[in-house]
Amino acid sequence: MTLQQLRFLIAVAESGSINAAAQRLYTAQSNISNAVKSLEQELRLEIFTRSSRGVTLTNDGTELLGYARQVVEQADMLEARYEDGGTPQARLAVSAQHYAFSVEAFVNVVERCRDSKFEFIMRETTTSQIIDDVRAFRSDIGILYLDDFNARVLQKAFADARASFHPLFDATVHVFVSERHPLARRPQLSLADLTPYTRYSFEQGTSNSFYYAEEPFSYIPCDRNIRVSDRGTLTNLLITSNGYTLSTGVLSNEMQWGMASIPLADAPTMRVGYIMHDERKPSPLLRQYLDELDRIIHENQPFEDGIEMADLKAL
Repeated sequence: MTLQQLRFLIAVAESGSINAAAQRLYTAQSNISNAVKSLEQELRLEIFTRSSRGVTLTNDGTELLGYARQVVEQADMLEARYEDGGTPQARLAVSAQHYAFSVEAFVNVVERCRDSKFEFIMRETTTSQIIDDVRAFRSDIGILYLDDFNARVLQKAFADARASFHPLFDATVHVFVSERHPLARRPQLSLADLTPYTRYSFEQGTSNSFYYAEEPFSYIPCDRNIRVSDRGTLTNLLITSNGYTLSTGVLSNEMQWGMASIPLADAPTMRVGYIMHDERKPSPLLRQYLDELDRIIHENQPFEDGIEMADLKAL
């Protein structure tokens, strides 16, 4: 099995036919056809079913395609990292749920980087994509939260991805609203107080399960829901409208203006942390990032307001 064969496999699967893949890769159709047949013979399985309309992945082929993508992505990353005579490229890739503090820490680490060669990647994405990014080594870590409701399901997903969860801090659930919201001056809120208002949440794509939601109590019915995929839209909705969302209560610098964070009564504890692949060793840049996260969380939410920090020194 060669990388070239895997690249041909991916191209055929994406193009829908060997002819289209050959045109895309500027190679002879016979080269791709022979490579795929050789791969099928070596692995003793049928990758594609062939017809006059093109090719379709078999069940075995679909599984193989997932592995092939991982191998090719890792090979491309390896080449990019050492492309100039073996000089390593500084790299930090973070996948995260939509937390402003995780982005603020990322930006601060980028600004302090003095390496001549680097690659920084910040992905705010869905819970399932975070787990997959860590599993496939696309990201160094993935930042998300656990609570009593989702822990069992997500811990199994972490184990399947060969990743472990490392806590950053525990927080009581807070309600985020505009400072002009009718509830903004209340010292504490209940779920009943929120009933008349629109709930904002982050859309989770094809894995839109309650267990994968970024917000606690997502399983409780609400008559008015707005789901978005980016933090900027949600922040604008919060500032300009009388809706709400539920999160940790950590208001980083970019969220201090125009926003109120109010504790929710009788709510579960949110344990915010990161997952990392069991075979990955933390890089110096990752250690810097975790230290910066620690600093920002300490500065933006005092302990007495519901934050308990984890000890990061053990990493």
